[in-house]
Amino acid sequence: MPLITVDNISMDFGERRILDGVSFRVEEGDRIAFVGDNGTGKSTLFKIISGRYEPSSGSVIMHGNTVAGFLSQNMDEQDLSSSSLKPKRMQELEADIAALEAEISVADDPERHELMASYADLIAEYEAMGGYDYEHRLRDALGGLGLSGIDDRTDLMTLSGGEKMRVCLARLIVEHPDVILLDEPTNHLDFEAIEWLEKFLNSYGGAVFVITHDRHFIDSVATRVIELDGGHITQYKGNYTSYKQQKAERLKTLESEIANLEAEFEHQLEVKQTMLSHRNISGYHQREKMVDKLEEILEAKRSQRPAEFAKMNFKAVPVERTGKSDRVVLSCEQVSKQFDDSDTPLFSDVSFELKADEKIFFCGPNGCGKTTLLHMLTGDAYGNSGTILLSAGLKCGVMGQFVPFEDESRTLYEELVADSDLSVTDARSLLARFGFRGEAVFKVISMLSGGERSRLYLCKLLDQNPDLLVLDEPTNHLDINSREILEDALSYYDGAIVCVSHDRFFIDKCADRVLGFKNGRAKIYDKYEYYLRDYRTAGESSEAEVRPSSGGALAESSSAAVNPAKARKELARKRERLRSLEKMISGLEERQSELETLFTAGAGEAEYKEYGDNAELLKQYYDEFFELGEELEHG
Repeated sequence: MPLITVDNISMDFGERRILDGVSFRVEEGDRIAFVGDNGTGKSTLFKIISGRYEPSSGSVIMHGNTVAGFLSQNMDEQDLSSSSLKPKRMQELEADIAALEAEISVADDPERHELMASYADLIAEYEAMGGYDYEHRLRDALGGLGLSGIDDRTDLMTLSGGEKMRVCLARLIVEHPDVILLDEPTNHLDFEAIEWLEKFLNSYGGAVFVITHDRHFIDSVATRVIELDGGHITQYKGNYTSYKQQKAERLKTLESEIANLEAEFEHQLEVKQTMLSHRNISGYHQREKMVDKLEEILEAKRSQRPAEFAKMNFKAVPVERTGKSDRVVLSCEQVSKQFDDSDTPLFSDVSFELKADEKIFFCGPNGCGKTTLLHMLTGDAYGNSGTILLSAGLKCGVMGQFVPFEDESRTLYEELVADSDLSVTDARSLLARFGFRGEAVFKVISMLSGGERSRLYLCKLLDQNPDLLVLDEPTNHLDINSREILEDALSYYDGAIVCVSHDRFFIDKCADRVLGFKNGRAKIYDKYEYYLRDYRTAGESSEAEVRPSSGGALAESSSAAVNPAKARKELARKRERLRSLEKMISGLEERQSELETLFTAGAGEAEYKEYGDNAELLKQYYDEFFELGEELEHG
């Protein structure tokens, strides 16, 4: 059944039309990947669906009582001003419930009956929000996203950007809306957190609509891909691999149709000219109408080409280098790093060699030391022991996660030629290989997006022909098209590369070997897949080592920790008992009211005894109700 219908949405910013007649439906169980170049309007559409923007025309229909939860990639739009991770409404309900409990405990019977009705309404709303097990589920989500213990923080505004994003993602997951709208959720996540998120979304009961440039993530999660290009959308069934195949076939068919139309158009032009030269005015005018109609059809077909069509065939010319390709340009021997405020080393005894045409990627969870080791290779950080040797005369190019330019007022063309002797033609040709064509070469650097800055910086680096490229998360903030341009550039680059990356698709395509980090150590693997297999095996072994083997209180608590199914079962049992108590309390209170009306009409001994027994039962039920509610609230 449909949850959301997007009906003929258009959106204008000034004179620029971002969205042009976009229509589609989000169905129950959908897992949709929303793709397209940066700046095409994907986030804008999400903000229209979530009610943050009003479209210029068209409408968004929420069917039934559909609730859509939206996670923006802009953390400034998230409310983290409170010291609690609970939603504001849940905090208000807890305060109201506590206040009512205090009133009920001292109220007389008639007043207590009215208060309990209000109390039941608050409890129902609180339960509907998942309040009783919210903290438990939030801890699970935070742990899966790599933020165990974060719920103890008192000032969430001091969190890093990546931590804030994961906190907001965990909160959204726990609130369990009918449709989850996620804008770049894998930014700032390491491979463990991404895999946890993939598993969660694949088992999610509602619909998932996600903007992402992570192709492996799309392959793992998506059942449908919607591509936004030039203000229009095209829908494809299946995951990323299926989308690429279908798109290639569609473009092949489209180009064939365009070629046939162009040939027919040229033929009809010749026929029209022939009729004119033969003074066949009637035939000339008929052909003129046919040519006009053909031209209209041809332009309509050409408009279906994707906006990045001219950028799809990147190919750089490898530069010939002197020296043997198997010579060692970089050597690490027994390198260790430990910070002064830490009791344990960040990593120790890391050793590897890099050859002149080899590409080695550093992989591992956040905080394992990948970027620190990268900085040690470039001399920006120092280790505690070991040796790093660089080949004599090695020319090194470095690109960090933020790429600086000396003069932000320069155009792309001016920046490229400032430090080189490139001709105008060569400069424009080189920029075109990195997706900057036509008037784009005269854009000012300060106006570039993060992805455009990265592409320009890499373009400059490769023009300098370094022997070694050192790259730190180069695909961050790049759309899929830009990532493919980068991959093509690095695939044809014939020097050595050391790169830190979480992009699994990028690693698989470009890496010759992987230096994988785990448990403070690092070793070389021939494939990323082999590293992941080894890492997961090590994790399973660690869990087995800490699992208790015998009974006792420790065993019980540990068993609950490693047996989430048992914990969920116990939680469900307590919640069901709470509902039963609520019904029994309501029934007894109703009976007490009936008995009270009999007291003025000559009630007998049996009625008075029943009233006393009921009052005793109500006290027991109240006590159990409040105790159980307290247990569920505090885990």
